[in-house]
Amino acid sequence: MTRSINKVIKVLILSDLALLTGLGFIAPIFAIFLTNNIEGGNIETAGFAAAIYCLVHSLVIIPFGRYLDKNHGEKDDLWFIIIGNFLAALAVFGYIFSRQPWHIYVLQGIYGVGMGMNMPGFTAIFTRHIDKGKEAYEWSVRGALIGIGTGVAGGLGGIIAHNFGFNVLFVGVTIFILLSGFFPIFISKKMIDKETKSPLYPEIKSIEPPAPKE
Repeated sequence: MTRSINKVIKVLILSDLALLTGLGFIAPIFAIFLTNNIEGGNIETAGFAAAIYCLVHSLVIIPFGRYLDKNHGEKDDLWFIIIGNFLAALAVFGYIFSRQPWHIYVLQGIYGVGMGMNMPGFTAIFTRHIDKGKEAYEWSVRGALIGIGTGVAGGLGGIIAHNFGFNVLFVGVTIFILLSGFFPIFISKKMIDKETKSPLYPEIKSIEPPAPKE
């Protein structure tokens, strides 16, 4: 299915698959963790945690996107993916040591910043390197694989937490997300330098009309 897809897109899909599959282990049961393992944790805590993540993510993603657009090289886009994924991993690992609701709120803020860095960097590189004429197909491949990954992870997450505890689950998810941050390193040499124009937007050269003959 992916033979005709170029290496940059393959690695980006693999990175996103590891990231979102890892997070998929937690998503369906995160509220249960909060109510059972956090002092004073309840449904309101889960709601506030989700709200903090969404608000922080929404506040930072546009400034990050504008910054990346002003710096036209792709090295910074790649680093935004890597650092953003590592911040998400840090947030998940921090759940192990959380005891109070405010611990979760701080980690949700870190998680929001991390994903706010990942998304503009990921979409910028994906957009520039997507194979011409296969845009819908390659986005669909990404969507299908992530759907399968998160679906399987959602089913397994509850089983792992029930049988081995949330700490084991969080360690496993942290490993998944760290891997997602390492994958982009393999395409660092294919990133476009700041001085190079994007392949999707080649420089348009003006054509001077010939001088009239005397």
